[in-house]
Amino acid sequence: MTHPTAALREARDLLLDLRADYTSAVDTFEWPDVGDSFNFAHDWFDTYARGNRRDALVIVEEAGFRRVFSFDDMACRSDRLAVWLQQQGVRPGESVIVMLGNQVELWVVMLAVMKIGAVLMPTTTAVGSTDLVDRLARGNARHVICNAADTAKFDEVPGSYTRIAVDAPEGWLDLSAAESLGDVRPEHPRNSSTDRLLLYFTSGTTSKPKLVEHTHTSYPVGHLTTMYWLGLRPGDVHLNISSPGWAKHAWSNFFAPWLAEATIFIYNYGRFDASALLEQLRSEHVTSFCAPPTVWRMLINADLTGGPGSLREAIAAGEPLNPEVISQVERHWGLTIRDGFGQTEMTATIANTPGQPVKAGSMGRALPGVPVVLLDVATGRPVDPASAEAEGEICLDLTERPLTLMTGYQDDEERNAAAMEGGYFHTGDVASIDAEGYVTYIGRTDDVFKASDYKISPFELESVLIEHPAVAESAVVPAPDPVRLAVPKAYVLLAPGHEPTRETALSILAHARTNLAPYLRVRRIEFYTLPKTISGKIRRVELREREDELAQVDISTEWRVDMFPELTS
Repeated sequence: MTHPTAALREARDLLLDLRADYTSAVDTFEWPDVGDSFNFAHDWFDTYARGNRRDALVIVEEAGFRRVFSFDDMACRSDRLAVWLQQQGVRPGESVIVMLGNQVELWVVMLAVMKIGAVLMPTTTAVGSTDLVDRLARGNARHVICNAADTAKFDEVPGSYTRIAVDAPEGWLDLSAAESLGDVRPEHPRNSSTDRLLLYFTSGTTSKPKLVEHTHTSYPVGHLTTMYWLGLRPGDVHLNISSPGWAKHAWSNFFAPWLAEATIFIYNYGRFDASALLEQLRSEHVTSFCAPPTVWRMLINADLTGGPGSLREAIAAGEPLNPEVISQVERHWGLTIRDGFGQTEMTATIANTPGQPVKAGSMGRALPGVPVVLLDVATGRPVDPASAEAEGEICLDLTERPLTLMTGYQDDEERNAAAMEGGYFHTGDVASIDAEGYVTYIGRTDDVFKASDYKISPFELESVLIEHPAVAESAVVPAPDPVRLAVPKAYVLLAPGHEPTRETALSILAHARTNLAPYLRVRRIEFYTLPKTISGKIRRVELREREDELAQVDISTEWRVDMFPELTS
């Protein structure tokens, strides 16, 4: 058998060679056999990091302070921390809550925990004590690593667990003590390639957050698809905007760039400033940039005339991207933003890849090695891409279980059975597919609804609403209606400088009337602060519940089309 490092490198290099040849990549790529005991930190990262003085991680603070860490720095620091953690009682297979920001300790901790065969539980710093009680219990966490500022949250979290902090207060172990160990190296833990490595909580947009389990291969090796989508190459400088504690941070700020042997660049800011971000992007010679559509929308309202600097790859992720943003960046920078699709449960699955035509509205095609199939929601059978209306739920064929997929939801057999029903993994997302394999997002199965017997995709309507200057964010849900059973209603968060007046409502409704087909038109609007998860995703389920409650009382907090003669004449 080929050595695991060599097998992974061969598969990676094939994708690098075929980065602009999608068809050949799909036809020839096979998942590497990394053996029975693969460990990303030992068997991949350290093999090229030791003695390597190239930049692995660059962190720039808002005030201008800049820190640079080489690959060798990261290998040696994580060696020391791994040995120190073992001395503190961290054992293979034990769960470690990691609640850190974009700081060097986050990357060192992730490598170190891997090196001793323990299990990472990345956790956002936004959680409070109540969430932490739940996470420690469900993840069976035996150890916690956080910043001094967050230690007080654990005063209300009972349990016997090791408490470790950066700049530790009294009663906590100080992470910096590891640096006194000097030149030490941990032994390979001989973990199984299928052992648990990562436990991630989902954002919980419709229900209690699920606990997703990934192995030493599903994310570390599976993110070859993410690397391919991002278009990363050795020596690149990659900037990704996402918060630690969520899966997308591991996608783009850990596994994908270090699979490619690229530099991770971090710009820490307290308040988002589009101009400052653009300045950093140019001065740091960033070659690939990934950000959620919200950030891209803010950027296109800034001054783009300075150009993209060294930027080669422009990527959007986290939510569907509306065409207006793509066209603006193309016009100013000559770069096409490429978006894609995946979930915490898997790596990048569908994407617009480098060098391929991008169809308006489509999030691309199935990535190499990922068996994507759309299942008809009514019949559960695969749809024919050549048919006129080929749409269905995005699923993964489990006939040959894709390496990119999670093991399952930990300790939740009911959800696992539902997710894996019929020999497919069900994502819960609905899309259409054309004869060339391009997939266009429609919405969550829970979000798509009917009005006057027409199927309504909230995303399609929201993409039009966001183009109005008064709209910062919107969420479209069905509102009960005695004639049509349901009509599209938009909850709108106004952009700064706009007031919740009759004139604003009229302007937005008129915009929707002009840019949407009659059966898709928004018929009600309410100015409202959108409910969100701690990861920032809109909880439409709360808005749908609110609509059901409002239908039972004689209270009107909305503007309706029939209130405006200008729109009904």
